[in-house]
Order: sequence, then structure tokens, then C-alpha cells
Amino acid sequence: MAESVRLDKWLWAARFYKTRPLAQKAIEGGKVRAEGARAKAGKKLQVGQALEIRVGMELYQITVVALSEKRGPASQARTLYEESSESVKAREQASVERKAAAAAEPRFDRGRPDKKQRRMIQKMKRNSGF
Repeated sequence: MAESVRLDKWLWAARFYKTRPLAQKAIEGGKVRAEGARAKAGKKLQVGQALEIRVGMELYQITVVALSEKRGPASQARTLYEESSESVKAREQASVERKAAAAAEPRFDRGRPDKKQRRMIQKMKRNSGF
């Protein structure tokens, strides 16, 4: 096994990003930090390094356990890193909060308004002078 691997190859092999170019763009965009500092795509990654990876709204705080330049099945990719328990808890909590916020927010963009929504629209129009 290799002693070091390019960061963008490893992120692709670990299945954080679907393609290497996406991994490179994420690194260039500052979404990946190695040992607390902003990283470059060509950075040589070694076992034991700490990474912070933002994928969408999720933030992963991981430690590199193994290196690989080849993309394999998801079960194999999961063995390349170890996520901290605080990171898992924080991601789960953020997910619950996002779901609660989405449920509490009224949705008017789902096709035609129902009877209650039509009444609200008519009331707004009457009050605004339209």
C-alpha cells in the first residue's frame, strides 16, 4: 500500500465526492481542511491525518485510517476513515433541526393552493388594496 496519496484521489476513493474534478473543486473552494488549515488538491495525505470535509450541508470531522487511490464499494470506502463521535452527533442534530424547520415552514409552491391557502391569499389582497 502507498505511504501517501493525493488528497483529491483519496476523497474520491473514500466516496465523499462522486468524481475527482468535484473533489478538486471542493478543495479549491475551501470545503476541505487538513489539520485545521486549508488544503490543496495535490497535498499528500498520510495515515493519521485529521480532515474536516463539508459536503453540502454536512460537516465531517474524520481521521484517515487507510490510503487508497482506487474507488471501491461503499463498504470498503468506509474503512478508509474514522469519523469522530462528536461529528456524528453534530450531523444528526443538524439534520433533525433542518427537518423541523422545513416542517414548520408553510409550503405554497406545491401546485395549486388549497382552500385555506386561497382564503389567506384573498385576505392579503383585500388588506393590501389590490
